[in-house]
Amino acid sequence: MLIIRRTTAVTLTIARLPIPCTITRSLRVSKLKMETRSSMSMSMSTSNSTGGSGKSGPIVREFVSVEGGSDARGQTDAIRFRLVSYNILAQEVDEFDSFYKKSMEDLGYSSIYIQRSGQKRDGCGIFYKKNCAELLLEETIDYNDLVPLVHGETFLSSDKQNAPLASGNKGDDPKQDLSEKFSELSVKGSPEHRGDPNDPRVRLKRDCVGVMAAFKLKHPFHHVVILANTHLYWDPEWADVKLAQAKYLLARLSQFKTRVTDRFERTPSVILCGDFNSTPGDKVYQYLISGNSSSTSSDRSLEELPLPLCSLYASTSGEPPFTNCTPDFTDTLDYVFFSPSDRLKPVSILQLPELDSPDVAGALPNYSHPSDHLPIGAEFEISKD
Repeated sequence: MLIIRRTTAVTLTIARLPIPCTITRSLRVSKLKMETRSSMSMSMSTSNSTGGSGKSGPIVREFVSVEGGSDARGQTDAIRFRLVSYNILAQEVDEFDSFYKKSMEDLGYSSIYIQRSGQKRDGCGIFYKKNCAELLLEETIDYNDLVPLVHGETFLSSDKQNAPLASGNKGDDPKQDLSEKFSELSVKGSPEHRGDPNDPRVRLKRDCVGVMAAFKLKHPFHHVVILANTHLYWDPEWADVKLAQAKYLLARLSQFKTRVTDRFERTPSVILCGDFNSTPGDKVYQYLISGNSSSTSSDRSLEELPLPLCSLYASTSGEPPFTNCTPDFTDTLDYVFFSPSDRLKPVSILQLPELDSPDVAGALPNYSHPSDHLPIGAEFEISKD
């Protein structure tokens, strides 16, 4: 979930939602904080709070300035905002309404949420504060919508797999607008217990979702930001399904940006975050940053993408060594992507632990990290036109 807040404090203090240790299912969570440049002060240390009892508390990592970030802009009326993406653990479907939603409302946040379809008990959402951002438009993404867009058993040839999926169609029904693009889909066979995995209608029905929302920043000037949050399918053996979801995601996000631009006569900045269940350099990652799902060099230009994106960490300090840490798997799966522009610049990133850091010893979750995923995030600055 994405959380928007304007504050004059140095740092945003929102307690990590208390989560039982026995939980097994994930809930995509992110948070976004906004503030004016004049109120900004950066802390670059890693703190280990003790509290009143003297007992060592969880390690809390801070935002650290990227190269040139401390003096990125000279304007005092620029907007700086922080975005932190979480994949936390949740246990039951009613926890969102009975616990998370109410807890955040008590802190002054409104919310947008989509639960996964079928029997799944988690979802994706956005939390925001109305006093710093006005919700203009929202849309949800259900990747099961790919199923009726597949016709017959004709598969794409390999040279078509990397083709962009949308070019900003302005139709009223974005799913219908994309039907022709997804009328043929390349899928591979793999064992599963939900039906014939060679049937695209079975293979694509993964019950994964996403959410998009356009917000108008209120002060010191009005600017529109599109925030999107998603959770792609997990299985590493089903890379073709994840790639189809990534293509559908960018196609829908591109159309959403076009709708927002046309309706509000403003060109929005775009930030996309989530658990993409894909490591740096694989097909999904390559498609999101280049429009080509091949790990080899591409002759396709950035302009051919439905929506050009940059990876936050790759463009500043390099992708982290890991964002997911379990006894059986440790690697980078979570990302923040943003639309490159002269107005939107990352100025700091959230520190992440190294593999030998004590707070990740023995894998996650633990006392410092109540999820097997680490929070990632950045501070962005938007300048006035």
